Amino acid sequence: MPDGVSEETEFAERLLELAAGEASGADVEITVERTRLALTRFANSRIHQNVADDVLRARVRLHREGRTATLTSTRLDDEGAHDLAARAEASVAVAPLDPGWPGVAPPSEAGDVAAVDRTSWDATPDDRAQRVGAFIDAAAGLEVAGYCRTTSTAGAFVNSAGQRLTTQSAEVAMDGVARLDGVDGVARLASGRLGDIDGGVLGARAAAKARHGVDAVELPPGRYEVVFEPAATADVLLNISVYGYNGKSVHDGTSFVRVGEAQLDPSVTLVDDAPASGSAYDPDGTPRSRLTVVDAGVSTAVPHDRRTAMAAGATSTGHGTPMPTWGAFGMQLGLSPSDRVAGDDDEVEGPAAQASTLALVAGVTRGVLVTDLFYTRVLDPRQLAVTGLTRNGVWLIENGEITSPLRNFRFTQAYPEALAPGRVLGIGSVVEPQPDSWASARWWAPAVHLASWNFTGGASG
Repeated sequence: MPDGVSEETEFAERLLELAAGEASGADVEITVERTRLALTRFANSRIHQNVADDVLRARVRLHREGRTATLTSTRLDDEGAHDLAARAEASVAVAPLDPGWPGVAPPSEAGDVAAVDRTSWDATPDDRAQRVGAFIDAAAGLEVAGYCRTTSTAGAFVNSAGQRLTTQSAEVAMDGVARLDGVDGVARLASGRLGDIDGGVLGARAAAKARHGVDAVELPPGRYEVVFEPAATADVLLNISVYGYNGKSVHDGTSFVRVGEAQLDPSVTLVDDAPASGSAYDPDGTPRSRLTVVDAGVSTAVPHDRRTAMAAGATSTGHGTPMPTWGAFGMQLGLSPSDRVAGDDDEVEGPAAQASTLALVAGVTRGVLVTDLFYTRVLDPRQLAVTGLTRNGVWLIENGEITSPLRNFRFTQAYPEALAPGRVLGIGSVVEPQPDSWASARWWAPAVHLASWNFTGGASG
């Protein structure tokens, strides 16, 4: 792991000088980022692909005379820098008017962020292969497939107002399924520390789900109590973050969020802990901050970038994203775990996260245990009504015991309604960070026990 990010900083300063010279009087932002993304994929119980990208990319954003232009390039030599600066100046001259331009970020210091784990930063194909091998071995003959991914980022941000920031981060993620007679079981986990990812534990969990999912029966559609495992909770967090606690959506009136109101159950506290990812600043150059968006059921804050903050008359919280047209939202949202859940005094075997889930199951008279949600799509953003499918393991719960496996369901459910006051009957005591297809996103998810979930039919209709 390098001692600094001198390569990124040096090029960013050079590009700022060139761009400011080409476009005199313009607001200028420069971001230079090196991302190393490596992926070891496996299928049919063997590794079939190992790929890696090591990309150094620069972004120039110019604003002059009411117009904004943004360009990127991977040509980070002297010729490439001159070319990028010249193209940015030419582009801003013909760009459409941008009345929402908030100005560039003023100078400020980044806050504390998670330290980078050296073993994650230096992870090798062998490190990933060892975890894949352990996953395969733990599945004990079942067909398995999935991936182990490592990502590291080093970056620098500079602008014409004098803002200067650097960042380093690293993440490891594993996601795998085991299959038996057409039945899948899944296990996934993300962490900033390589040592947290144990392929053997994940493989054994996925295999156990597959073995206990054979000969599933169909349960009639209807509203049932549910216990969501962390993978299913992660989908709820993702959609609530992207479509609900989003500065643009709230300002535009397309979100369910009403700041200051008790909209969710008092047991629900939602915190976006962006510094935990190691990322020091957002794409605007605003330092990232830890933000509580729900405190004991009350909607308390909305994430903002500079553009959404200006529109709302607020202050940026450092929650800009790589997709600015989507608005500003948390990409490290977590549901705070409980200190104790029903059944904690019972003796339960297995890792802590599984014990936490079983403690919630113990409090259900008749309901459904759901491993994972899939193919979820928002039908009504103002209600956050979502339709989707269950997958990778569904079981009937009777009198606190997991009894028979169930066939997958289709559901249509307003997520805030499911988390409304009185509807959250329990929250697990252990958080399992869940990976996302965006390498920069992670959902900090415990298991949850909900009073009602609207299953509308089988997966086929």
